[in-house]
Amino acid sequence: MKAEIITIGDEILIGQTLNTNAAFIGSKLTELQIDVSFTCVVHDNEDDIKNEFKRSFEINDITIVTGGLGPTHDDITRKCVVDFFKTELVQNSEVLSDIKKFFEVRGRQLTKTNEGQALVPKIATPIRNSRGTAPGFWIERNNKLFIVMPGVPYEMKGMMENFVIPELNEKIGERKIFKSTVNLLTTGIPESVLYDRLGNLDELLGGASMAFLPSQFGVKMRITAQADSKEKSQNMLDVIEQKIRSHVGRFIYGKNDDLLEGVVAKLLNDRNLKLSVAESCTGGLIANRLTNISGSSKFMERGVVAYSNAAKVELLKVNEDTIAKYGAVSMEVAMQMAEGIKSVSGSDIGLATTGIMGPTGATPNKPVGLVYIGICDDKICSAKEFRFGDDRLLNKDRTSQAALEMLRRNLLGISYDD
Repeated sequence: MKAEIITIGDEILIGQTLNTNAAFIGSKLTELQIDVSFTCVVHDNEDDIKNEFKRSFEINDITIVTGGLGPTHDDITRKCVVDFFKTELVQNSEVLSDIKKFFEVRGRQLTKTNEGQALVPKIATPIRNSRGTAPGFWIERNNKLFIVMPGVPYEMKGMMENFVIPELNEKIGERKIFKSTVNLLTTGIPESVLYDRLGNLDELLGGASMAFLPSQFGVKMRITAQADSKEKSQNMLDVIEQKIRSHVGRFIYGKNDDLLEGVVAKLLNDRNLKLSVAESCTGGLIANRLTNISGSSKFMERGVVAYSNAAKVELLKVNEDTIAKYGAVSMEVAMQMAEGIKSVSGSDIGLATTGIMGPTGATPNKPVGLVYIGICDDKICSAKEFRFGDDRLLNKDRTSQAALEMLRRNLLGISYDD
């Protein structure tokens, strides 16, 4: 089956909003072995929207549309659907009940404008919205599917998971070819080095396919295998994964939707260890990532943002002479920060960052992107130098990722020297 994803909204075209909807829908369709042939963004114009509906509906089995279903004057998708399919709007009692409950729970007065959202195209099956007021539409015509959902990602995801994916699964029916996919997540190794270490990819993959997907957090390897049964395709993936791990296993921290902070959290919890973090250049980003993990109070003792030299001395007991001799951005200060946060907190492990994020602050000997990360436990106290790029926010992401990876390797007894 072939599908197109249409996103509607000027806010996406002008760069005000990221098009995360297309990425999410595309990944879910791929999991269902539905080929996404095309994605596009259309601005809030009736003629352009209906022209894209026509083009997509003629050449695809499935068209999925998001955006423009709100209650205001610039939300015109519903009208375009009605015009395109030459149908009319009718009130749906179940949708109206959903909208009333939505307002009652929040203690808000239902308005006529919101009540009007219970009007749905006569030919459509409403996709009920448990997270908002705008319903979606499921339309079947000429053995094709036309699916419309709100542009709010949270609402769209609920509809995809609760209605669209189960319905599509049923429509697809029995498959002759089965695909299995795994994403292996690496960090601390450049894409080119990763590629070289894997050797002959044709021999490694044995007919499967692989894509390298780099970001500031690392390189994702997406491997896809297909066979005449789900078991066979999964077995192919398992064999390939083991081969890959034999080459670059130390750089792989997780699979699929794993987060490095989640992996680290589990390791700390499993070992019943307490962590404290002292951050200078990352400004609390590491603590933020770790405390995004539910249950973080079990392993996270404290986080300190010691940005100034005075804060490093006062809060972390860094030696003033060390700062004067080596500078705040140095191996020596990073180690003392890690040792200091471990000591003052009574934690099992101290983790620390200091660096030059840019675009200012560099010196002839210390360029933008220079970072030192320190780690201290009951056995060792050490630090490592990193050199990232010249983008401030990317450098913060990269530093937080490198620090969490140092912690992961410390907990697993894996050397960071390679």
